[in-house]
Amino acid sequence: MIDFIKDLAKRAGDKSLEYFGKLSDSDVSGKATKKDLVSIADKAVEQFIITEIKKRYPDHGVFGEESGRSDSDSPYCWVIDPIDGTQNFVNSHPFYCISIALFYNGSPIAGSICAPVLGKLFYAEKGKGAFENGKKLSVSVCHTLDTASVATGFAELRQNRPEPTLSRFCKIAPMLRDVKRCGSAAIDLAFVAAGIYDGFWEEGLALYDVGAGILMVTEAGGVVCDFNGKDDVPGSGVIAASPELAVQIRSALQL
Repeated sequence: MIDFIKDLAKRAGDKSLEYFGKLSDSDVSGKATKKDLVSIADKAVEQFIITEIKKRYPDHGVFGEESGRSDSDSPYCWVIDPIDGTQNFVNSHPFYCISIALFYNGSPIAGSICAPVLGKLFYAEKGKGAFENGKKLSVSVCHTLDTASVATGFAELRQNRPEPTLSRFCKIAPMLRDVKRCGSAAIDLAFVAAGIYDGFWEEGLALYDVGAGILMVTEAGGVVCDFNGKDDVPGSGVIAASPELAVQIRSALQL
């Protein structure tokens, strides 16, 4: 299973490169708001992924960012973000990725995140750890906010909902050593799993943004919770970090 997912993510990454740096204005449009973009590449890559999954697992369900949910009675569901970081992608910025996760009865059991321009392939399987290009990953050992480099994003702003995102940001940012803004929640979570970032928080995300990343972080020894310290992720926000740092991030985000 994991070999299929890794290979599929890599091939989808290769597919995305056929469009990278080659899009015209007519190839890009807005979705719910003008700030939330979709390109012909998003749709082509998602269709490629779904076609390959259906060849091998025709009875499985699929939940893709662009195509929505398919009807299926199967306990298996593939959760797909064909290009996470579309804003970056359409501007030829290298921080975008393909995120593919397999859920079983509502929980992720395998997943891969491919950042093709960065040359990074992350993958994880429940109970078997998280890896990047064959190297086993572990979350950061940072334990305090003032020494932490923490990533975030502004999905709520793209949806024209600035509050409470901006209030939370202004509250926690001065407590941190550094704030990273990459533009792809999936890459952010993979970087937390790899210990590149000490933590991550964001609200306004969808399951396809974080499906694979949740598994990466937990398999690398971290925790993922919502802003209330519970498991309503991503509905009530997402916090990812080491167990100790996650508690501090959650406390700092309270308004």
